[in-house]
Amino acid sequence: MGVQIKGLYSLNRKLKALPKLTEDAVWDATFDITEEVAARAAGKLQSNIKYGSGELAGSIKNEVVINGQGNVVGRVWSDKKEALFREMGTGPVGEASTKQLPEGVNPVYTQETWFISADKVSVDLEAVYGIPKITIKGNDFYMTKGQPARPFMYPSLLEAMENAPDEIRDRVQSKLNEGLK
Repeated sequence: MGVQIKGLYSLNRKLKALPKLTEDAVWDATFDITEEVAARAAGKLQSNIKYGSGELAGSIKNEVVINGQGNVVGRVWSDKKEALFREMGTGPVGEASTKQLPEGVNPVYTQETWFISADKVSVDLEAVYGIPKITIKGNDFYMTKGQPARPFMYPSLLEAMENAPDEIRDRVQSKLNEGLK
């Protein structure tokens, strides 16, 4: 006397498909979240940079990868050093400015005054930002102790993360409903 289970083949096929369907759904949701972070960050930059070409906002990149442990990881970044200066601030001014930092991020700030050659910038920093201009041996320089932090990337991440759990849940449910029919 044998027992026959109807639909066992279909059940096994669906169970084998679960890991890949779930990974694909999480990858897609993570991609959408990184796109949202990048768009929010670019929008924040574009809305408060008065004298710029849009190059910094255009430098924001994002990607999704499967890391060595098999986890889906989303990344958003800029290769421009100016992005870091803007996010964290510079010098004593940046160190003293209010900013929310991710756990474990502890920047170290230069404490010395430094000089920016006037011929290396496209705007008059004294007129625009009040940075004093001095002349040394016939060459003009701007003298600064830094700039305040004007975060755009981390706040964008925090904003996007508010909806991330729902985005991932909805994507997984949708992918499983499609893939397990």
